[in-house]
Amino acid sequence: MGCNHDCDSCGSACGEKDSLIEKAHPLSNVKKVIGVVSGKGGVGKSTVTALLACAMNKKGKKTAILDADVTGPSIPKLFGIREKATGSNEGMFPALTKDGIEVMSVNLLLENDTDPVVWRGPVIAGAVKQFWGEVIWNDIDYMFVDMPPGTGDVALTVFQSLPVDGVIIVTSPQELSNMIVAKAVKMAQLMKVPVLGLVENMSGFVCPDCGKMHEIFGKSHAQQTADEMGIKLLAKLPLDPDLTALCDAGLTEKADVLPIMAAADVISSL
Repeated sequence: MGCNHDCDSCGSACGEKDSLIEKAHPLSNVKKVIGVVSGKGGVGKSTVTALLACAMNKKGKKTAILDADVTGPSIPKLFGIREKATGSNEGMFPALTKDGIEVMSVNLLLENDTDPVVWRGPVIAGAVKQFWGEVIWNDIDYMFVDMPPGTGDVALTVFQSLPVDGVIIVTSPQELSNMIVAKAVKMAQLMKVPVLGLVENMSGFVCPDCGKMHEIFGKSHAQQTADEMGIKLLAKLPLDPDLTALCDAGLTEKADVLPIMAAADVISSL
């Protein structure tokens, strides 16, 4: 019978989760690994990942981002990183943002940023393992793993192969997201990974002229969803043209991280 990835369902040796964890590079020292996940695309997961990393960096923590969204990498763009990754006989070196956040992404290895990554699932999953095991991460307090949307090969690889200490789930206000969040929560539970909480992105728009909140994507269901799933609602991030402009310019580190600081505080408590 094939493995259903539920370690409690059988008594075989593969049920020991620690036996599946890939070893980090001998010169790496990563204390905590936080996955940032979403059940569907288009919710701004990479932006939330970048903001969380910036928030933790501003709290004085040494921070890194492993961009596991191999076919849709956007982390280098968000930080304005244009140089390519380098390495030596010992391993690969992550790129550094202006404020010192370490980053590894497939876009740092491609000749052109717009070159597509046309790889099958197992190859993509292998690349994520390499980013963990062959990159020399320095003394990192918190590494954020920007996961691709959904519950496919890469998410499974990250949960099984990296020592993930918890996940943040990113959603948007649509009612459809309730079902999508449930899928992400149940996958994390199946893999025995703690769900730290929920972040609702694009949570309305505050008019700069009248100050009124406009629910552009419909009424928020974030609190209801969090209550039903038994998790915490950590932040509701409104649409912000200023943030969009900073991200487009590769200046995410200049963004106001106060709206997401509650999520950073939860992560700091690990």
